[in-house]
Amino acid sequence: MPRERVGRHSHYNLNYHLVFTPKFRRRVLVGEVAALVEAEVRAACEARDWLVLALEVMPDHLHLFVSCPPKWAPSDMAKILKGVTARAALKAFPQLRARGHFWTNAFYAGTAGDVSGETVKRYIEAQRARQVDDAKGVQVPPLPHQEASGAAR
Repeated sequence: MPRERVGRHSHYNLNYHLVFTPKFRRRVLVGEVAALVEAEVRAACEARDWLVLALEVMPDHLHLFVSCPPKWAPSDMAKILKGVTARAALKAFPQLRARGHFWTNAFYAGTAGDVSGETVKRYIEAQRARQVDDAKGVQVPPLPHQEASGAAR
């Protein structure tokens, strides 16, 4: 798993766990359909500089663990991936069209990184204690709420 990626104007480590399910949780992601969906997901991710960390196509759902640049919202990623895969699957396998839409409207999105939320919170609070005013070389005192809570140690 990548620790940090670099863009032209950013350093980031944004990893999302996305889950998509076919309409009515039909068990259609098998055989050639599953292979096509997997290939389309990988191609769409590669075209957009999304790094596929893990991909598993199950008969009634798809799990994707992906790292992406900060300009992409998880909802946009889901919309693009579901659209690309549905068009390809319905074109290649017309019998799937008889039951309507390929994917449900819903999806799951979760974030994952190397540290917990509590660790990030402690790190951000501790930054004020370590801050040095570059112009004067003087350490900036902690904010009043940081002194009261003991976070500025």
